[in-house]
Amino acid sequence: MRVFILAGEASGDRLGAALMAGLKSETSVEFQGVGGPLMQGEGLRSLFPMDELSVMGIVEVLPKYRHLKRRIAETAEAVVAMQPDVMITIDSPDFSLRVAKIVKAHSDIRTVHYVAPTVWAWRAGRAAKMAKVIDHVLALFPFEPPYMHAAGMECDFVGHPVVAEPQASAADVAAFRTRHGIGDAPLLLVLPGSRRGEVGRLGPIFGRALAPVLAAYPGLRCVVPTTAHVAPLLREVTADWPIPPIILDPREMKIDAYKAEKAAAFRASDGALAASGTVSLELAAAETPMVIAYDVNWISRQIIAYMLRIDTLTLVNLISETRDIPECNGKHCTPPEISAALLNMLAAPDRQLAAMRLTMERLGKGGEAPGLRASKAVLARI
Repeated sequence: MRVFILAGEASGDRLGAALMAGLKSETSVEFQGVGGPLMQGEGLRSLFPMDELSVMGIVEVLPKYRHLKRRIAETAEAVVAMQPDVMITIDSPDFSLRVAKIVKAHSDIRTVHYVAPTVWAWRAGRAAKMAKVIDHVLALFPFEPPYMHAAGMECDFVGHPVVAEPQASAADVAAFRTRHGIGDAPLLLVLPGSRRGEVGRLGPIFGRALAPVLAAYPGLRCVVPTTAHVAPLLREVTADWPIPPIILDPREMKIDAYKAEKAAAFRASDGALAASGTVSLELAAAETPMVIAYDVNWISRQIIAYMLRIDTLTLVNLISETRDIPECNGKHCTPPEISAALLNMLAAPDRQLAAMRLTMERLGKGGEAPGLRASKAVLARI
């Protein structure tokens, strides 16, 4: 079997790696495409560095538009030349669906898109537009298939790989705290994003928000996992934080060691401050209470706010149908508001536990691994 697979950011890299592992367990398969370190670890040789596609926000994309357009054409050309049994695009719809459009114009290659568009949140017309170039959708959330069916696409709910990812043990947590000299001190996990734009924008805000928390918890320590392409910028951004952070840099260790260290950090932390996105599910899986904070360029914020159809951006809130995870988004993404939310969360962390556990249950925890479910769904419809 020949598969062209494409991901454009860290969360897609995780999904792609789990899907690739599932396909390899079911059949003999050859991969080509674009992906990050996890997908490369499953045997993919990326056409170009995945981080070139990790751009967020309407205004932020504009300076890189011409380069992205060249990469779209290059990727589509590679797909048509390969003539795979299936092309699987993972999230990053602005890039992925443009590639799919060109591929469909020049071939009858079957197209699968992993991660349904969030038409329940904004831009409802995207599903109908997507149906012109996508045959089959793999949905992460159980409420999504009806939206895709209504637009004319095949769709399977496959769950989210986060429910199958191993969690650190109590021994792992103790070893992590000892290794980094944390002891019994309170530990805050800070996650300002996986894109350079996010880190550059949110990092300074998060840093200023830490000062009042440190005043209330004088022994507080801070740990910040990052990605290889963001690590240099992160070190610059955190240089003037009031708490010198423990930075987990994947360039300094093997990928398996980094994953284990990151899992231990999630489980060892008393709470987290995180950018909005898939990371809220990772925190829920580790049962780490959190505050979500996010903002984009001012112009992008105004446009997105006008189009938004939901009152929360946090996946745990949406899936659990609660609003138990506090948010400081948009105009509320300010150091004072974030500080207040962090102090409230640290004072009463158990308030979030039921919502996190319900989220994991609804995403398929305890069942067949989502990556395997996704691979079986792909194979069943070819």
